[in-house]
Amino acid sequence: MNKKTYRRALTIAGSDPSGGAGLQADLKTFAACGCYGASAVVAVVDENTVGVTGVHPIPVDFVTGQIRSVLDDIGADAIKIGMLHSSELIRAVRHTLARYPIKNIVLDPVMVATSGDPLLEADAVATLRDELIPHVRVITPNIPEAELLLGEKIKSQESLPDAAKRLSERCGGISVLLKAGHLHDDELIDVFYNAESGQHLMLKSRRSSTVNTHGTGCTLSSAFAAFLAHGHDLDRAATLAKNYIAAAIEAGADYTIGHGHGPVHHFHAFWQ
Repeated sequence: MNKKTYRRALTIAGSDPSGGAGLQADLKTFAACGCYGASAVVAVVDENTVGVTGVHPIPVDFVTGQIRSVLDDIGADAIKIGMLHSSELIRAVRHTLARYPIKNIVLDPVMVATSGDPLLEADAVATLRDELIPHVRVITPNIPEAELLLGEKIKSQESLPDAAKRLSERCGGISVLLKAGHLHDDELIDVFYNAESGQHLMLKSRRSSTVNTHGTGCTLSSAFAAFLAHGHDLDRAATLAKNYIAAAIEAGADYTIGHGHGPVHHFHAFWQ
């Protein structure tokens, strides 16, 4: 008798003890989107909904060991990469993943927490941009992250399509989901530049008035990876991921949790 198999997704990210961001958010998202989730912990972060108190890095060899342990045994249909705090770690992750023929890699270029606390060493930005990002399939920056990677300001909704394309070209021809959440237009329009087709996709949603935005970037990138793991093409995976995060933000706005930026509702489709 042939047994069923899971769609498998691996997150390489830091740990958030408050459960709203980092690998905890990634694993919740994988589960909600129908994937078996595994994780490689790169750092233990002391944080909650109010802010980040400290970051305790895991030794680089131990991080790469976790990645190999998962991929050699379970494997992965997609990988999500989150916070990589140092150049040494970025290079080690790149070299480790190069051993495995996994195309569906989604990287969320996490540099600053929702609270405004920095999560990436200053010299690691160039390493991330020049040495790792060109080897992934998709990146999902918000506007401040895109500005750091491009080295210029992004001032309006109208400039997002061109910025996403130029960011793709700057980073080796990868696809870019550029998030518009830091703008102030009534309608939220994220822009996905599909580098494999050369086309833009406008992903619209209603802007929610909520402080519960902790982990939105982690959640969106994990959803994107999950839908790629299911075999969807880039445009369909981007659309499904956008719909998932928009619904999670809207449902999460109805809850009070913590004293700062609360989480989105990862299981909005299942909890009544």
